[in-house]
Amino acid sequence: MALPRARPGGRGEPRVNKKDLTERDICTKYITPAIVKAGWDLHTQLREEYQVKPGPMLVHGNAASRGKFQRADYVLLYKPNVPLAVVEAKDNNVPISEGMQQALRYAEALDVPFAYASNGDGFVEHDRTGNAKKPERHLSNDEFPSPDELWERYAKYKGLTTEAQRIVTLDYFPDAPGKAPRYYQINAINRVLEAVALKQRRILLVMATGTGKTYTAFQIIWRLWKAGVKKRILFLADRNILVDQTKTNDFKPFGGAMTKITDRKVDKSFEIYLALYQAISGADESKDIFKQFSRDFFDLIVVDECHRGSADQNSAWREILEYFTSATQLGLTATPKETADVSTTDYFGPAVYTYSLKQGIEDGFLAPYKVVRFDLDKDLEGWRPPKGKKDKLGREIELRTYRQRDFDRNLVLEQRTELVARKISEFLKATDRFAKTIVFCEDIEHAERMREALVNQNGDLCAKNRRYVMRITGDSPEGKAELDNFIHPEERYPVLVTTSKLLSTGVDTQTCKVIVLDQNIESMSEFKQIIGRGTRIHEEAGKQYFTILDFRRATAYFADPAFDGEPVQVYEPRRGDPAAPPDDLPETAGPAGEGAVQKPVAPAPGGEGDDEGTGAGARPMKYVVADVPVLVVMQRVEYYGKDGKPINESVREFSKKAVLGAYGTLDAFVQRWIHTERKRAVVDELIERGLLLDHLAEEIGREYAAFDLVCHVAFGQPPISRKQRASNLRQRKVLAAHGEPARAVLEALLAKYAEEGVEDIADLAILKVAPLTKLGTPMEIVRSFGGREAYLKAVRALENELYRAS
Repeated sequence: MALPRARPGGRGEPRVNKKDLTERDICTKYITPAIVKAGWDLHTQLREEYQVKPGPMLVHGNAASRGKFQRADYVLLYKPNVPLAVVEAKDNNVPISEGMQQALRYAEALDVPFAYASNGDGFVEHDRTGNAKKPERHLSNDEFPSPDELWERYAKYKGLTTEAQRIVTLDYFPDAPGKAPRYYQINAINRVLEAVALKQRRILLVMATGTGKTYTAFQIIWRLWKAGVKKRILFLADRNILVDQTKTNDFKPFGGAMTKITDRKVDKSFEIYLALYQAISGADESKDIFKQFSRDFFDLIVVDECHRGSADQNSAWREILEYFTSATQLGLTATPKETADVSTTDYFGPAVYTYSLKQGIEDGFLAPYKVVRFDLDKDLEGWRPPKGKKDKLGREIELRTYRQRDFDRNLVLEQRTELVARKISEFLKATDRFAKTIVFCEDIEHAERMREALVNQNGDLCAKNRRYVMRITGDSPEGKAELDNFIHPEERYPVLVTTSKLLSTGVDTQTCKVIVLDQNIESMSEFKQIIGRGTRIHEEAGKQYFTILDFRRATAYFADPAFDGEPVQVYEPRRGDPAAPPDDLPETAGPAGEGAVQKPVAPAPGGEGDDEGTGAGARPMKYVVADVPVLVVMQRVEYYGKDGKPINESVREFSKKAVLGAYGTLDAFVQRWIHTERKRAVVDELIERGLLLDHLAEEIGREYAAFDLVCHVAFGQPPISRKQRASNLRQRKVLAAHGEPARAVLEALLAKYAEEGVEDIADLAILKVAPLTKLGTPMEIVRSFGGREAYLKAVRALENELYRAS
């Protein structure tokens, strides 16, 4: 006979004490049921443990690891990819509103107006619309708002009519399983659709290089086109490679509805058109192919890299946009241009959404970077030829002082080219000779000379494969044919490519690890575009950060307030120093103010334009000189803090502030260290705050563990070496409590810590390396302790014993 069920908390069943429940239990038993009861569909409108940001790449010397990711407990969606609210959960031992600050941080990132916090007893709602009498109010579990209620409040906040609401909620293209838009892409897509719905005619979207502008544009176009809101669309770019990549990759789902305008021919039977500015306009009106379309033919025009020609009111490109004035026009750029003569925002208006390089790096979607600076003597001092000096071709050289802006434009110092090639090669030999590298040169001719110099420096690898070094410029069919191979993550060759302008924008070089600047860079926008060639992260290929080798002082742009992303390290090698930065850098040398950053100089007029073409046209005369030596000038080492500003105080003081910002007392730090299972996590958090651990290790001693370096610098404790800590532990006979073979395993771990500085000896991966492999397989070692839990307990006890006072 079945027994009757007892009601929760009723007679025969103990009442559940919320205080004993975990945060996950609170979610399952109270928060999720309350949200579902309010009408939110569990499967389509409610996302749990939603990863917002993967966490920044933290660079440790020549290695990198992920920082702390950010994950919202709940994100509530009106429709897929149309978020409305964030809910942050806590256990029942804290007030209901405990998670509100965290919820507001996620709500701001996800661009949603409603944030909620709960501990299971109810909810606190924060209304960010500005329409509520009180921004925060308390709700019972039965009062959580329904999807329709929140959507009505959202639509009122945004001023959306019924038709506008239909447009804003159009369906996204269904991505393949496992692929979904990132949070900032969703924000960008939805902001643009809101602007379209509100009948805004010109729209600007600013997204850093490497953040997926083309994919974002595709989702915008797909939603508007599929619903018939915009029936005929023109996608404009200024590089063939941009158009071809777009058609082949992100825009592929448009299929037969899409065409690329080629051979100056127009077929009006398509709906999605891709075109080069140059392919539809000409020097005179008779060649303006775009005028074969009626003025109202297109409903939407998307302008890629709109900071280029379309920002200039006198350009032929602007004429195209003004011809199709009835169309909604969307400008895409990573670098809006604002000068006295050219203004992106003057035409398109303020950006509806901006996602910067700095944000991308901090979030962990873009790669951080190191900088190695080379100051060359002739660049700094200039070179003045003796009277009557002739170049290699027997031409008398104009008598004046030639400076950095002249080199490789008006004057070629062959030994300078050879020096740059040698330093690039030395860096790669010291790090990774197969690291994909782009060398940006002054023009096509300079790119060819650099190619030759690099071949001579890397003859061994070029003998094995002639494609180890290639020139990829607009006039080289052989080079352009290798572009796809250079871009493809799984293709080994080419490795080193020299270029001028062709690779400076729009090319998706996912695995490029080294950017070489031997080009006078004219503007901040150009600098950002070039740096953007390295910002993609490709963890499968070991690409977690990249390095900039700067031979033109172009990285002085870092000091410009207009630059929004900072290097994790700047290394200026002295004469005789290694080409690659070591895992640690010494403290800044020299008096305060020495080596102040200077603005890079703009190149002299009359140089090469976009090398997408043949490179033909009038160019200034170049003198070629072979017998003038060029040297790397001795420079001080600089490094940057987390805020991107040069550090002028000592490594110790700067690191001390970083530690004290997290732990006010020695006891607080020690307790956190002891009670954290993964010690490296504590170190990573401090590095993220600004701890210069590698620099401290160089200055104080590499024989000390991170724990001792922190205690010594921040709290004045005398440091104890790893070997001394291991010896102290042995004297306390801690290992005697274990029998063989467990004692042998712990002794091997202890030796690994003392000799090699392994921070996390509890990491099971250590069992796969010598000398642990000599003691058995990882499974056999764990069994010798009585199982995994017993093994981890013993090793963590050993870790904590290491840091006991002597």
